[in-house]
Amino acid sequence: MPTSTVHPRLLSLAALAVAALGVAACQSPTPATGDTPPAAPASPAAPAPPRPAVTKSSFGTLADGTAVDLYTMTNAHGVEVRVTNYGAIIVSLKVPDKNGALGDVVLGYNRIDDYVKDTPYFGAVVGRYGNRIGGARFTLDGKTYTLAANDGVNTLHGGRKGFDKLVWTAKPVEGREGPALELSLTSKDGDEGYPGTLQLTVTYTLTEADALIVDYRARTDKATPVNVTQHSYFNLAGEGVGTIDQHVMQIHADRYTPVAKGLIPTGELAPVDGTPFDFRTPTAIGARIASTHPQMVLGGGYDHNWVINWPPGLAADKLAPVLRVTEPTTGRTLEVESTEPGLQFYSGNFLDGHLVGKSNRPYVKRAAFCVETQHFPDSPNKPDFPTTIVRPGTDYQSRTVFRFGVQK
Repeated sequence: MPTSTVHPRLLSLAALAVAALGVAACQSPTPATGDTPPAAPASPAAPAPPRPAVTKSSFGTLADGTAVDLYTMTNAHGVEVRVTNYGAIIVSLKVPDKNGALGDVVLGYNRIDDYVKDTPYFGAVVGRYGNRIGGARFTLDGKTYTLAANDGVNTLHGGRKGFDKLVWTAKPVEGREGPALELSLTSKDGDEGYPGTLQLTVTYTLTEADALIVDYRARTDKATPVNVTQHSYFNLAGEGVGTIDQHVMQIHADRYTPVAKGLIPTGELAPVDGTPFDFRTPTAIGARIASTHPQMVLGGGYDHNWVINWPPGLAADKLAPVLRVTEPTTGRTLEVESTEPGLQFYSGNFLDGHLVGKSNRPYVKRAAFCVETQHFPDSPNKPDFPTTIVRPGTDYQSRTVFRFGVQK
């Protein structure tokens, strides 16, 4: 299983000599006639601007009285990420377009009440198992575990009360790449049917290179499947601005995992060649989305897992390129790298306009896309898929990087 270890200048002799002469001149008690008076002492250097920090504010209160917080990270370029400790949700993410204008590029709400009431996992960290487990059950070490079925007969994104519906413990930290927000929770043995007490930490870091780094780390006291992912909905034209059909996407994958009814993988790793799933060269997301290909009909569009091409010689704990998306009108780009072997790309097929977001705009069908870096769906029931089982003494570690830029 891929892991990621969450992962002076010397003066020249000539300059020294000049400095020494300057000191000697300043120490002369009275300059000789015709000599240039000593220069006035240099003004103190202006203090360096403070490093961007993480600020905290209120994001409301849950029905049981639990206070929910909102944390804001901003870098020197004005890129801003807002995260709430409810569901570790990315509430907003503002990045510049080709003219330098900042715009929010993720779907979501302005109030905690709306996230509690009705949300298709907007911006959340989902788990214990992101994506689907067929039949809401799996067998591990000879024992069968029955999970909460919340997607027909299957379990999806952790069950009825997954990590997206929990209040996490949050604290600002100073990471290696810059200021960061660390969120942690404990999922008890038996939660939603999963074995083992899981200690999970997710860290968001906003870098000065306009990248958002998401680090996951977990440990358990019993063998258990773990597959955690970030579920933001992106529209690089702006939150609630049209559809994502004209976004141009490239996915670094030669294969994908076809699905059966219920969007459960069949177990096959099929070539993308000759199918609507071939994004090996940049292609508009909407170019083939209305295809009558059986897989497109089953998903109502794209809601499938791609098998990421792992560069030869790249260690399993290093970042591999996953995809690149460009929005032609704003010029905004998104590049994703990850230590995960799979990518679930979802084209917002089930959005239907009844949800109204932050800008008071309805979220219509295909108003955004999700790029869920992860292991493959239903891996606990597919022995040929990369394992998602984490055992005591072996930490779960994963990293995904979202790099924002503009097309040149």
